[in-house]
Amino acid sequence: MKRVIATLLLLASPAQAQVSSTAAPVANSSGSVTNQAVQVVPSRTFGFNYSGISCQGATLHINPFLSTTTSWAHPWEPYYDNPVYSTVDLVGQTTPEGLAAPDGEPDYPNRVISVRPVRTGQKTNYSINGGITATISIPLDRSHVRSCRRAAEKQVALLDAQLADKRLNYEIARLKNCASLMKEGISFHPDSPYSKICADVVLQNPPGVIPPHIHKIIYEENAETSPAQQQTQDEASSQESP
Repeated sequence: MKRVIATLLLLASPAQAQVSSTAAPVANSSGSVTNQAVQVVPSRTFGFNYSGISCQGATLHINPFLSTTTSWAHPWEPYYDNPVYSTVDLVGQTTPEGLAAPDGEPDYPNRVISVRPVRTGQKTNYSINGGITATISIPLDRSHVRSCRRAAEKQVALLDAQLADKRLNYEIARLKNCASLMKEGISFHPDSPYSKICADVVLQNPPGVIPPHIHKIIYEENAETSPAQQQTQDEASSQESP
């Protein structure tokens, strides 16, 4: 414990040193710092609407930006005059012989003997800054998002079924109207652009209905007939005659 206290006292005690300086140079420096900030404003999450069912999902926003800055100094001073003071030291103390001797300090410290121009370094600064900001928005409750997606899929299936039903009604109505017109002998001209409406409709007879037709009967008499055939023909002719 004593060693720790001694070490702390040694580190905390001030150090004394003799410092002497014969010259005190002065340096001046100036600079400027420009801070630029880009603010990203959160926007709404993209949503998808399916006939009243609206679902939201993860959204990625990418925003490119470009900014320019210009800085200058006013008033414009490319140079300034730096006075040079007299450092002559001839008197100030007396020697044992009674003669004047320098004492280490200028005799006339406020006397300006000349002026030295110093460049200020002023200049006009231009800068162009560009970049891209990206933000990702993700819903925290994923269960509702999944439920909404399932509801959207069912809604799409329902819309497909409704479309198929309307398509079926349209095709049946087209078939009936085309068949009715074909029965009456009415049809579009082959060169008409609307002739394709009934191009795939075929008019046929209903089941069990025989259309009107003609049979051609050909009777051939053979020169040689057997006795059985002759007897059959005689019986048929005797039945027909009264």
